[in-house]
Order: sequence, then structure tokens, then C-alpha cells
Amino acid sequence: MSHLLRELDLLDPLRKRLADGMPAYGSCAGMILLATEIVDAGVPGREALPLGAIDMTVRRNAFGRQVDSFEGDVDFTGFDLPVHAVFIRAPWVERIGPDVEVLARAAGHPVAVRQGRMLATSFHPEITGDRRVHAMFVASL
Repeated sequence: MSHLLRELDLLDPLRKRLADGMPAYGSCAGMILLATEIVDAGVPGREALPLGAIDMTVRRNAFGRQVDSFEGDVDFTGFDLPVHAVFIRAPWVERIGPDVEVLARAAGHPVAVRQGRMLATSFHPEITGDRRVHAMFVASL
């Protein structure tokens, strides 16, 4: 995704739109891109580049490689029932800024966060058919 943003010269325009208040929701790789800092960003020259939309540091592939992908229920702030989360080579958040709200955790790390009109999850709610996370994002617009 970062490679395409660079190749199509979209990195700076997207950063500007986000800084100007465009809402965004990113899951998995989208969470990585929305961060201000990325740990283990990838191969030099092809590394993931942060958009700086959410004041957080994210670690790529934090739960492990593809074979370490897993599913599990996570308690999610604002929902009465847990969210069934699918983690595929998922990141986690290692640091959050003062304006970032942690909405869910797994293995002791934030895996869902919100800052203003920005939302990010390290898991894929679209895979399960549970629309609550997406509905939360849309309701915040």
C-alpha cells in the first residue's frame, strides 16, 4: 500500500487530507498506515510509511507470521458483547498519544483505537460479518 502511495504520488495529498480532518478507518495494514510511527516497517526502500493520522506507534506483524494468524473474542468499549476478531499477520499498538482512546486489547496490547474521527483496528471485522465496528465509525462522521 505504501509502495502504491509513493508510485502514484498520493502520500502527501493523503497526509494533507487526513490532517485537514478527513475521517478514516483502517484495519490491519490500514492501522499501520494511520500511525505516526511504525516499528519493523519492512524492507528498506519498500518500508511502510506512516500517514501520521493517529498519534501511535504500531508494530507490524506483532502477533507473528501468517501461520500465527488467529481468531478470538475481544472486549470492545461501547459494545455489550465482545467482538469476534480475526488477526492475520496483525499489528499491535506499542504507544499511544494522550488523545488516543484504546477501544480493545489482545495479549495486553491495544488492537483497536480511536482519535477524533480516526478509527483503527489490527483485526479484520469485515471477515466476520459483525458490522458494529464499521457502524461505530460511520456514526462518528
